[in-house]
Amino acid sequence: MSGGLPSVEAAVALLTRLPGVGRKSAQRMVAHLLREGPQGIAQLSAALTTMQERVRACSRCFNLAEAELCWICADPKRQSAQLCVVEEASDLMAMERAGSFRGVYHVLGGALSPIDGVGPEDLNLGALLERMRSESIEEVIIATNPTVSGEATAHYLTAMLHGLQGVDVTVSRLAYGMPMGGELEYLDESTLYQALAGRRPL
Repeated sequence: MSGGLPSVEAAVALLTRLPGVGRKSAQRMVAHLLREGPQGIAQLSAALTTMQERVRACSRCFNLAEAELCWICADPKRQSAQLCVVEEASDLMAMERAGSFRGVYHVLGGALSPIDGVGPEDLNLGALLERMRSESIEEVIIATNPTVSGEATAHYLTAMLHGLQGVDVTVSRLAYGMPMGGELEYLDESTLYQALAGRRPL
């Protein structure tokens, strides 16, 4: 589609940098935008520019926000005694879509990964410690991803939180169990281990 069209090729190349977007998908997006004409492209461009200008990190939890505090931190109805720690704002969004958590959050901005050069100093851990000391938090729910780096981060957080002087807090971890309809032989070792370790009495 983009042969001999440098501007189109540049747009396709930029779109393929988005998660889950391959070259064919990017080409379809560009074709759709071209069909919509100048007005559609201008609207998308304006929306992206406005987003860039307005979106920032929440000063308390590092969620995405368009004000000093995100909509969750600014909501007095949230249960501020429960704090859920996630890796990224996208994980927070997933938790919110589930609709079962009414506490507040803390976004780390990633996970520990020595191979990638990501250490504790690269995450929002200092701000988390400050919140533990200044807010009346009774439980911290660690909701990092069930990956090698996510598990390493969870272990680090657990040790850090239990080591806090003068702070009495319960630390828990999301249970990653077997999916409904799943069969044991098709589950990976990590899922089986977490399902067993997180078992509860009936």
